[in-house]
Amino acid sequence: MVKNITLNGKDYRQENDSIGTKDVPQNVYYGVQSMRAAENFRITGLSMHPEIINSLAYIKKASAITNCEVGILDQHMARAIVTACDELLSNQLHEQFIVDPIQGGAGTSLNMNANEVIANRAIEILGGEKGDYNIVNPNDHVNCGQSTNDVIPTAGKMTSLKLLENAGKELRRLHTALCEKAKEFNHIIKMGRTQLQDAVPIRLGQEFQAYADAVMRDIHRIDNAMDEMRVVNLGGTAVGTGINADEEYLRRIVPNLNQVSGMRFVQAFDLIDATQNLDSFVAVSGAVKACAVTLSKIANDLRLLSSGPRTGIGEINLPAKQNGSSIMPGKVNPVIPEVVNQVAFNIIGNDVTITMAAEAGQLELNAFEPIVFYCLFQSIDTLGYAVSTFVDNCITGITANEDRCRQLVENSVGLITALCPHIGYEKAADLAKEALRTGEPVRSLILKQGLLTQEDLETILNPMSMTEPGISGKDSVINRNETK
Repeated sequence: MVKNITLNGKDYRQENDSIGTKDVPQNVYYGVQSMRAAENFRITGLSMHPEIINSLAYIKKASAITNCEVGILDQHMARAIVTACDELLSNQLHEQFIVDPIQGGAGTSLNMNANEVIANRAIEILGGEKGDYNIVNPNDHVNCGQSTNDVIPTAGKMTSLKLLENAGKELRRLHTALCEKAKEFNHIIKMGRTQLQDAVPIRLGQEFQAYADAVMRDIHRIDNAMDEMRVVNLGGTAVGTGINADEEYLRRIVPNLNQVSGMRFVQAFDLIDATQNLDSFVAVSGAVKACAVTLSKIANDLRLLSSGPRTGIGEINLPAKQNGSSIMPGKVNPVIPEVVNQVAFNIIGNDVTITMAAEAGQLELNAFEPIVFYCLFQSIDTLGYAVSTFVDNCITGITANEDRCRQLVENSVGLITALCPHIGYEKAADLAKEALRTGEPVRSLILKQGLLTQEDLETILNPMSMTEPGISGKDSVINRNETK
């Protein structure tokens, strides 16, 4: 029987836990343990990620089905719990998850928030009054055969997979966009730079293809890391020994989770290991961080290549998206690459936190999964969002200043390197010094000194000749001199 009271014109029900009695608003679906957690952990002020709520609903649904199959829950109760879980999966009752994403207790507060919401909704479905846990109990029924220590890691892995799938789609869009730009710019010769100094010619398309290849490598790295998220410790309960879980439940729970979720998981071979260690989350975070580093480097390059536009490199134009200054008229800033940089900085910081949290576990459990999930979900989400705006608001709209690219090549002493096989290193070095001293173009000095003919130069300095392995088919001056 539920004891209801009225305080200051509001209706409450009294609930008890091992700490004592607490008044819970009569209309809410969470209970006393969720309320205590909400009071204890006012940390971020943010709500729980909706995907981890869905992950918990899948786990509780699979558990109810399994416990019914093995004869621990009766069909009516199991059906009510399943219905409550389905409502959560249709985005109902998410506002009833009131605990902060960062919390003490290894996620017990989140697990109990889910247990209480599902129990109270199941009680209603069975015709009872919220808080009457004699009908459906959050611990004994909704959490039957489970522990926070196998539920929360499994929910974290389910959520990570969901988020990584979305981020992967965005990364594949980025790869496609970069490949398209590589084809579009493949004929444009420009000066390559090492250590921000003129080096040797390269095609603009080759630069963009290198970006695309780096992104694809990150996609493969993330795909591999996702496989680690498919190994779960569900069924291991408190420390991986499976205490309080029926042996048949232990065998059936993961296949049932796969069936209700449409996802693919395998039960860890060593449930104790899988309960103790969070290295798989470190691996995923590392892959996400590596991708963020790649994206930030690309963003840096785009900002440099588009700099100016009159007094910088100015080889490409980024699409103008908004005014760049409140004081300088007409100024346009590279805001999309800038936001990609900032997301990368945050992801790198999150990776440090995840690494330290995983290292800080002791003995049979790591209590710091909440901060791991908070940081990891944020990293994956923001990676996907950053890539999305990078593609739509930057990459696809990039144009090349072809004349500017060629002008910089023609006026650069970097051409000397392409001429080395034809005139020799020592002569090439002398020409480079003279070009720098006089400001006269290398091409002009070559012709003036009669080192090569105009025809030779056109062949040697052909964009394909300068930007592919090997030298041109023309005999070098060195070879010609040796045969005389």
